[in-house]
Amino acid sequence: MKKALFILAVPCLIVACVGNKTEEKKDMAQVPLTDPDLIAKGRYLVGITGCHDCHSPKIMTAQGPALDTSRLLSGHPSDMPIAPYDTTTTKNWVLFNMNQSAIKGPWGMSFSANLTPDDTGIGNWSEEHFSNALRKGYFKGLPGGRLLLPPMPWQMYAQMHDEDVRAIFAYLKSIKPVRNIVPAPIPPGA
Repeated sequence: MKKALFILAVPCLIVACVGNKTEEKKDMAQVPLTDPDLIAKGRYLVGITGCHDCHSPKIMTAQGPALDTSRLLSGHPSDMPIAPYDTTTTKNWVLFNMNQSAIKGPWGMSFSANLTPDDTGIGNWSEEHFSNALRKGYFKGLPGGRLLLPPMPWQMYAQMHDEDVRAIFAYLKSIKPVRNIVPAPIPPGA
């Protein structure tokens, strides 16, 4: 009888001890946008997904182009004139300016957006607007308008997890706001 109780008790004890060891996972929707861990994750994701490539102006250094840290993620500088280019030879090409913030292609010319929390950037955006822009390609996150223009790879971010989108949004809302009204796109032939 003792042996039978022992055989029944051991598995129950194991299940009781191991079965209750569940890791408490944070519900990311409940984590405030000011959470330092969420912001750190967003900073990491912004760095590895290439956001700075187009959205941060560059300065020329002895080592080549470098991020202009005074204007991080502020988009195409409104005070930067469009350099002349030969429209005949660029007809079937995509052409980037030195900052990678103005791009000429068959769609016309597009300019990278201001992602800072200034009202000329995403300062007035909700998390839903940001998610709609990043994952659905809606201009300013608003359904029914035009889609984001190339080279913004929103299709690549369509499957991004909610917690990653939230982390990126939290980071962008935490950075220095930069007042910069990005020019409107220029249609082909204009």
